[in-house]
Amino acid sequence: MNAYLIIKTLHIISSVLMVGTGFGSAFYLFFANRSNSIAAQAVVSKWVMRADYYFTTPAVIFQPLSGLWMLHYLGMSWEWSEMWLWVKWTFALYALAGACWLPVVWLQIKMYKMAQTAYANGDSKLPPVYKTYQKYWELLGYPAFVAMVVVYFLMVMKPF
Repeated sequence: MNAYLIIKTLHIISSVLMVGTGFGSAFYLFFANRSNSIAAQAVVSKWVMRADYYFTTPAVIFQPLSGLWMLHYLGMSWEWSEMWLWVKWTFALYALAGACWLPVVWLQIKMYKMAQTAYANGDSKLPPVYKTYQKYWELLGYPAFVAMVVVYFLMVMKPF
């Protein structure tokens, strides 16, 4: 087995972890927020943050490094004007997803702290700013997810 196939396998596994963990955690926090159960929001937000820390973040770092290594191995030119168009689109969409994800992480931390505090204090409601953060968290998640679906398409199909 050569180095390229090992890196390619790890690249694919890390992409599944990144997108799968992101989608799965978003699914659970989305519905925990709809439950209006402070206990559920406190528990789920804690595990969403941990999933991002343990799985998503390492994959976010490994993805471009392994992708760039494979492109170098395949002999792609590093001149922007000569770079394959699908690679340029992949970089742009990955950057868009990252630009959405970074504020999402910040919002998750704030939401987690509010939910934990409200739960620990036995409050019956979360602070009103929680709903504002929740709205922005969701709005930022949609373009990030769509961008990553298109990145998958570009990586597999290499259409141009």
